[in-house]
Amino acid sequence: MTKPELKELLEELYLRYDCVDFIEPDPISIPHSFSAPKDREIAGLLAATIAWGNRKAIVKSANRMMDYLDRRPYDFVMGASERELATLQTYVHRTFNGEDLRCFVLALRRLCVQSGSLGEWFQSHYVATGDMRTVLADFRREFFDFDHPQRSEKHLSSIAKGAACKRLNMYLRWMVRKDPHGVDFGLWEQIPASALYLPLDVHSGNVGRELGLLKRRQNDWKAVEEITATLREFDAADPVKYDYALFGAGINKGI
Repeated sequence: MTKPELKELLEELYLRYDCVDFIEPDPISIPHSFSAPKDREIAGLLAATIAWGNRKAIVKSANRMMDYLDRRPYDFVMGASERELATLQTYVHRTFNGEDLRCFVLALRRLCVQSGSLGEWFQSHYVATGDMRTVLADFRREFFDFDHPQRSEKHLSSIAKGAACKRLNMYLRWMVRKDPHGVDFGLWEQIPASALYLPLDVHSGNVGRELGLLKRRQNDWKAVEEITATLREFDAADPVKYDYALFGAGINKGI
């Protein structure tokens, strides 16, 4: 397949899957259930954190998590009392449990107190560094920079250890991309879409290799850099828009 033919295919798949029909069965439906930006930021980060496995189960568990936060995620994060925090202990989604949820709520509270909002934290760090790789590393380090359960660290991928950081990159796609079809939010205007990295998972990785976009066999950070660099050749301003093409083709078992 020639490069022009491959670009045409990617654009066709992107347009097929980047549409409002994508929202309801996907974890992005969780932040879409809120209208306030600060609620969307918190709900999005928490939904992305548990986004592994079956999408239907993820959406169900993430909605239940929002119920635990009284359907007002930002207010809960900022103002929950010890008694209210204790109610989180009964939450569970696979290996992410109530202890982890309490840890994440307190970590998010710290970052929001420091910066005003989660969006301000990410944007200010990107403006200061100009490199999303540095921002990802700084975020994890500052997120856990308080007395916390060690078990909770496994739920936030470490770029320093070579992880693909799929869920964080997906969350950044949600918040940063100005999507013409209304799926991604485009809330964080100080971060350009060109700075984002592909949320690489088994589906996008397999399709990427099938199309010759990715040679590395392991789905790690080196693979993320490789496939994102390739996608920038097709759209330098918005390379991760093709996440829809690769993921959609992957879950539907065919191009």
